Amino acid sequence: MGILNLTPDSFSDGGRLDTPEAALRQAGRMLRQGADLLDLGAQSTRPGAGPMRPEQELERLLPALRAIRSAYPGACLSVDTFEPLVAEVALAEGADWINNVRGANPEAPAAAMARVVAASGCPYVLMHSRGDSRSMDRRASYGDLLEEVRGELLQGTDAALAAGVRPGQILWDPGLGFAKTNDQNLELVRGLSRLRAEGFPLLVGPSRKRFIGAVLQEPRPRARLWGTAAVCALAVAQGVAVLRVHDVGPIAQVVRMAAALA
Repeated sequence: MGILNLTPDSFSDGGRLDTPEAALRQAGRMLRQGADLLDLGAQSTRPGAGPMRPEQELERLLPALRAIRSAYPGACLSVDTFEPLVAEVALAEGADWINNVRGANPEAPAAAMARVVAASGCPYVLMHSRGDSRSMDRRASYGDLLEEVRGELLQGTDAALAAGVRPGQILWDPGLGFAKTNDQNLELVRGLSRLRAEGFPLLVGPSRKRFIGAVLQEPRPRARLWGTAAVCALAVAQGVAVLRVHDVGPIAQVVRMAAALA
C-alpha cells in the first residue's frame, strides 16, 4: 500500500503532494514500482496535529482522488479518514477501501463510519489507537500491551459487526506509533503473529516512524528506509497481509524476498 499524503503537515512528506497533478504523478510512480493499492489521506494524524472539518478534508481529497481514478481506472484506492461524511463521498467518487485510524479506538465510537462501510460492502481497516493526535502520546499506558491491543481491536470489530459490516470486510491495523512508546512499538512488531491468530488480515504501517528513528538514532524520517525494510521483513514473516509504506520500490522488493523466505 503506497502512502499518498495530501496534507501540508504530515511528519515526513507534508506538502510534497499539494496539487492534484503532483498526487497523480506520485500515484503513477508508485503503481509502476509495484504498489497493489494506494492510500490517500487528506488529514494529518501525526502527533500534535489539530482537527479539521470534513468539508476541508474533502476539498483536499477530491481533486486528487478524481484525477487518479480517471487516469488509473483499475487501481485500488483507499481513503485514510475517520470522518463518515468523507468516507461516504469518497466511496461515491470511486474509492475502494476505507482506512479508519479510529476504527478500534475505545474513546471514539465509529458506528456512523461502520454504517457507511456496511452499506458499501468495501474493505474496512480498523486501526488501534487511543485518544486523538494531541493526546495519544499520553495514552501509552498498558499492563499487557498485546492483550490490550488485541482486546480493543476485538471491541472495534464487534461494534462494526453490530452496525452491519461483514467479517470478510475487516482488516486489523495494530496502530504502530499511535499511543505507543518506542519500546511498545518494538514489542508490538515482535507479537504480530499473536494478533494474526485472531483470523483477520493485518495491515501494518511502520514507514519512517519515530520508533525506527529512535533505534537508528536517525532524526530524518526520509532516511529511515532500511529500518522500515527490517520491520516489513519481520512483518511478512509473521503473516501480515498489507504493508503501508512511502518507499514503494525498495519495499516491494523486500516484501517479495521476505515472502519467498517465509
